[in-house]
Formats: sequence, C-alpha cells, structure tokens
Amino acid sequence: MDIKDDSRKIKEGEIFVAIDNGYKYINEALNNGASKIITDNDKIEKVTDIRDYTNNYLKEKYYEQIKKLKIIGMTGTNGKTTTCFLIHKALNNLGVKSAYIGTIGFYINDKIKDLKNTTPDIIEIYELLLECINMNVEYVVMEVSSHALALKRVETLLFDYAIFSNLTIDHLDYHKTMDEYCKTKQKLFKMLKKDGKAIINIDDKYSSKFLLKENKNVTYGENKSNYMLTSYNMQLTGMTFNIMIDGQEHTFKTTLIGKYNLYNIICVIIVLNQIGFNMVDIKETILNLKAPIGRMDIIRKNNNIIIIDYAHTPDAVSNILTTVKELNPNHIYTIIGCGGNRDKSKRPKMANIACQMSTKVIFTSDNPRFEKPSEIIDDMVNGLNSSNYEIVVNRKKAIIRGIQMLKKSDILLVLGKGHENYQIINGEKIYFDDKKIVIDNI
Repeated sequence: MDIKDDSRKIKEGEIFVAIDNGYKYINEALNNGASKIITDNDKIEKVTDIRDYTNNYLKEKYYEQIKKLKIIGMTGTNGKTTTCFLIHKALNNLGVKSAYIGTIGFYINDKIKDLKNTTPDIIEIYELLLECINMNVEYVVMEVSSHALALKRVETLLFDYAIFSNLTIDHLDYHKTMDEYCKTKQKLFKMLKKDGKAIINIDDKYSSKFLLKENKNVTYGENKSNYMLTSYNMQLTGMTFNIMIDGQEHTFKTTLIGKYNLYNIICVIIVLNQIGFNMVDIKETILNLKAPIGRMDIIRKNNNIIIIDYAHTPDAVSNILTTVKELNPNHIYTIIGCGGNRDKSKRPKMANIACQMSTKVIFTSDNPRFEKPSEIIDDMVNGLNSSNYEIVVNRKKAIIRGIQMLKKSDILLVLGKGHENYQIINGEKIYFDDKKIVIDNI
C-alpha cells in the first residue's frame, strides 16, 4: 500500500499519516521519500480529522480489493481470543481457508506475525487483509476491541458476522462508565453487511443492547435462544454437552473444559452451522479443536495440575476458579496480579474473588508498566476481609512458591499473562514466560 503510519516503512512517493504522536517522525518520513504528510497538527498539511482522512483514503483506494473477504468480527470483555481462534481453526480444518487477527497475532494456517494491539490500526488491518487476498483466504476472523471501535480502527469495514460474548468490568480507565463501554461495543453491530448476522449471548445482562431491530439476530445461551445449551458434563479430560437447535437436541464433545468455554464453542458451532456445514462434520471438528496458547494451558506435576491462563478481569478470574472447583481438587492455589496504568477499579474485585474461591492466593507483579508493583498489590489487598494470602512481588519467585505448595490432587492457577512472554517494567519489555518458569521448576 502507498499510505503508512510508520515513518520507518515509508518508501519514495508514499503518504505518511501522522496519527497520534506521529508528527514527531515527520522528518524521518520525508527523509525516506514521503510525497505527502497528513496530520491534524498545524505543522504540515492539516486535515480536520486524520483518522477519517485515513479511513476514507483506504476505502476509496483498497476496499474493492478486499471486499470479497468474508469477515467475522467478535467483541465482548472475555472470550474473544479463544472463540475467534477456534472459529479460524475449525474453518481451516473443514477446508475453508481462513485467517485470524487478534491478541495472539496474525494467522493464516500458522502464525504469520505478532501484533502490537488486539485489533491493529486501520492501515495495518488493510495490509493484513490484502495479504489475505494474496493468499486466497476466504474468511477472516477478527477480535474487535472496544478501543478499536472507539478509535475508528475498523470504521470502513463491513462484517458478515458480528458476535457479542459478554460485558463485564474492564477498561474503565478509558471508557469511564459501563454505559459508555457498552455503547462503544454496540458500534460493531451497526457495521454488518446487508445480509450479515448478529450472534448474541442471550444470557448476558447487556444482551438486549446488542439485539438491534435492523439486524438478523441469532441468539445462544441457557435461556431460551436459537442455540440453547440444555445440559453439560465436565471432567478433566473434557466436556460433553447438549444444544437444542430448531427443536432438535444435538450432543457434542470437546477436550476443552470450563462452562465459559461452552459459550465459546457454541459460537463456533453457530458460525459453522450458519455457513452451511452439516452437524456430523461440525461435531467431528469441535471434538478435534484445541485451545489457543495461554488459555487453560494445563501442565501436570505428579497428581497435581498447574493451569496457566490469561484471565485478567474479575469475570474471567471468577470463571476459571468456578471451573477448577468443579474438578473437586483438594486445594486451589492462585497466583495473580494486576497490570499497571490500567483500570484500577478491578484490582480489589479480582483480589476478593481470588481469595474467596481459593485455598490460598499469592499476589504478585503483572506488567506494572510505570507503576510500582507493591503499590498495585496494595490496591488489590486494601480492604480485603480475607487473610488467606501472601505477597511475593517477584513473579518468578511467586510461581516457584506456588509450585512448592502442591501436595496431592491440588490445582495451581497462574493467572494474568497466558500467552504473553514478557513483563512491561518502566516501559521496557523484559522477557518472562510463565509456562517456561513452571516447566523449569516442576
């Protein structure tokens, strides 16, 4: 493409859009041969809204090339990564070439590259979609974050399917209120193609906000819905569950565990069914799906279990602890922290849930960014009525301490980072991998 927001990638004759603090790199862009600089700062050529300019330019010049792609977008607080990745894998397993764009990177079959944001900025999205066209991809499955919707990162795209998982407390440092958070996520459901479909979790208390009259709505959940979960049975090796579809009950099996994963898998079933696959093929595909990296990642130590998971919101922490309780372990030990320079309101909530549902909790560091880890932990534990916790600020030592607690038929949860193999400390990414620490110390 001939338009970029990274001055380092500019080639002779291309356009540089100085989004956010991009005006600092105008000279570099010019030195690299930029023919035009677009900015909302008075320094060069000013436009009223730089994002609108960029979106309109991309749409006019490149949308014709990408419009044949079928795009599945998913929003919600929890479940986006697992659901989108599973849809991507299921489609590929059924012979439909698909791509995934989200938290764990950009995939076409295998991983192509990491991404800086869950939903990249619009220029990078177009670059990825053009690459999909070149690779003969038919479907693109994309996580659509609330930040992306607020910042117009997907503004010019039209979706074949829009999925809503749930809405729980997160990102209130940015959105301020749950109402604003909800309204931002609603935007995705106003971006459907004429024949597009909205897939809504009817069990979520915000579901009515996403059931727009102008859309073709498909609902799922335990409450009365188009794809209604009627029963399930969970063991450590997986789950068997039943769904009522058009008056007929269907039984499925999966190697994933956790009731919240049932909701993720039902979304996969709905998409495959709506596309037109038969139930025999869907059931076989569901059985063979594996969770993405860092999601309910199970490691065994003798007769104990260590689970590494990305859970970093109150709801996600509650979900995974509810799941492991159903496995009836002797003890549940939880290692948890909160990210720095992010929504502070969830810190005491996460700490309280962890203490209430665990035998013992170890509070530790988790991407402190520009905050002091000890102060973040103070925010978590202040006001706690529980005493079943200890503080080990150093995350490596906390994990080793947790492993040492394991005796017989216990479960250790290492929460918050999942697939991430780094800690962000004072703005610097430092290599750190929860899973490697666990494997090296069992």
